[in-house]
Parts: sequence; C-alpha cells; structure tokens
Amino acid sequence: MTAELKSADIQLIQRILPHRYPFLLVDKVVDIDGYNAARGIKNITMNEPHFQGHFPGTPIMPGVTIVEAMAQTAGVMLGVAFDVVDTNLLIYFMSIDKCKFRRKVIPGDVMEMQVTTLRGKPRGKIFKFNGVATVEGEVAAEAEFSAFVDWEPEA
Repeated sequence: MTAELKSADIQLIQRILPHRYPFLLVDKVVDIDGYNAARGIKNITMNEPHFQGHFPGTPIMPGVTIVEAMAQTAGVMLGVAFDVVDTNLLIYFMSIDKCKFRRKVIPGDVMEMQVTTLRGKPRGKIFKFNGVATVEGEVAAEAEFSAFVDWEPEA
C-alpha cells in the first residue's frame, strides 16, 4: 500500500518558503511523495517583471528562473514532507549540474517541474535533486542541483 500523495497551495507555499513577489516562482505543488518526489506548477503570465527586459517584443522566461522554480518546488516538497511550516526555512543552492534548456517558456504556458530527490536523508543538511521542467509534455529544461538546508535559521 502506498502513502497518499500530498499537495501545497499558494498559502501553504508562502508558509514554507521565504520567497515573495517577484521571486516566488511556483504556484502549486502536487503529487508530493514524502521527500522523494513532487510536481510543481507555474502559470507563466506576461505581467512577470523579467519579461520587460527578457526580451522586449519576444518574452522568454530566463533559464535561471526555470531552474529556480525547480529548486523552489524541491523546497516545498521538503517543507511538506518534514512539516516545516512557519519556521523561516532557508535553502541555499550549492551546485547546478547537467543543466540543459530544450525549449522556450513564454507567457501563456503552464510549466510543470518534476523534482526527484537523488540524495539526502530526513532532516539532513545537504540534498541533491533532479529536476525536469515541461510545457505540454515537452521538456523545457533539466538539471541536477544540490542545496544546503538550514532547518533552524536564526531569526
């Protein structure tokens, strides 16, 4: 028997992650399977500030923000898995490897980020993840990334 998958709406996401507009890059996280895997969802809209300059007349979501959205998905997954809500959880990038961009992400797209834990243990400090961002089933970006998790940061 498998455990029931969990999800996080925007209110719960904001209770887990410290990110806020304009840098909160995930709208919902679903299919949270403990700290093993999760799927984030980001609705791409023209009113996001990076589209003013990237690129005028041809708005394309910057690759670094796609990778950041995958990382935020992983952060929410950890927050839900370990019930770390309202605790000032901080997660810092340590590395980004095997990063590839395959298609443009533009306003009107719905980007899904599938994140899987490659290494890490419950309440450990260092985790490694694989992330794949897709739009309509087509791979937009993929990367492996590691992060340092500060479970109890100073206030």
